Amino acid sequence: MLYNLLVPLAEDFQLFNLFRYITFRTGGSVMTSLIICFLIGPRMIRWLKSKQAGGQPIRDASIGPDHVSKAGTPTMGGLMILISAGISVLLWSDLTNPYVWIVLGVITGFGLIGMADDYAKLTKRSHHGVPGKIRLLMEGIVAGAAAATYVAVTNNGIDTGLAIPFVKDFLLPLGIFFVPFAIMVIVGASNAVNLTDGLDGLAIVPVMIAAACFGAICYLAGHAVYAPYLGIHLVPGAGELAIICGALIGAGMGFLWFNAPPAMVFMGDTGSLSMGAGLGAIAMVVKHELVLAIIGGLFVLETVSVIVQVASFKLTGKRVFAMAPLHHHFEKKGWSEPTIVIRFWIIAVILALVGLSTLKLR
Repeated sequence: MLYNLLVPLAEDFQLFNLFRYITFRTGGSVMTSLIICFLIGPRMIRWLKSKQAGGQPIRDASIGPDHVSKAGTPTMGGLMILISAGISVLLWSDLTNPYVWIVLGVITGFGLIGMADDYAKLTKRSHHGVPGKIRLLMEGIVAGAAAATYVAVTNNGIDTGLAIPFVKDFLLPLGIFFVPFAIMVIVGASNAVNLTDGLDGLAIVPVMIAAACFGAICYLAGHAVYAPYLGIHLVPGAGELAIICGALIGAGMGFLWFNAPPAMVFMGDTGSLSMGAGLGAIAMVVKHELVLAIIGGLFVLETVSVIVQVASFKLTGKRVFAMAPLHHHFEKKGWSEPTIVIRFWIIAVILALVGLSTLKLR
């Protein structure tokens, strides 16, 4: 909004020229979402506690790691992420850019689905919220609408192509299969982050790391000089998505302030589904869907651990891991929660660096 209001006045007020620069507005986006999250956090936590008598349902210690000490902690803290990031994006981004609305729509849509799931869990006092098939259907509809809109507004010849990491000047044409593929990317990223969100601070830091990486990728992919130099596909207008990445980083830092052990609030599906879907939608726009699987490799590992566990048990009756997702396996092995969280953060940083290397190694 500030861009649309102030840039036309830049000829008369030179200070307003700053708003032409994506880097300046991205920095503003980070700080704005961070400050808003700090301001609304305490009040929102009190409000969530007043509405959630028992807090998030805690798994019985007989079937999983002992988290009884976390009983009574409110969930749906993802609301503070959605509110602070949403206001920041609307304030700092170019609102005439269709990519901004596509990604913002995905984040909002998945956030609403997550809210419905969290509410169902709270009212049932159970880990089972909205039935899985219904939730996946709703997620598919939102992701499909975003993918179809992206194809409709993009006329650069690469909209339905799939870029391959480490390969220069090549796109695998997906044609009519692009929309189903994009749905898989967005829904998959969303649920992968959701599976990772099981310990205090475990999911939010890797999400911020991925958002920082994709903020850089968005800026470079939308730059007419840097994109050809690096050999990545130019996506005009994609640079504006760096502001959304900045908003997610700022909101994530603000949320982590309250989610640091011992957590005062959990993000719930409201936060994990929306942030994961947002990363998936951004990856779709900048044609780095496969790079997302590298940068977000920690989320992939957590998801694969669940798939392997379920498949092994159904086929052989035996479990590969002590418990899935993977972080619970290490809890069962006796690792402390802070040890698991910090080591997983280190893995996330390493994978992010590998993912960023694809920008140059072509």
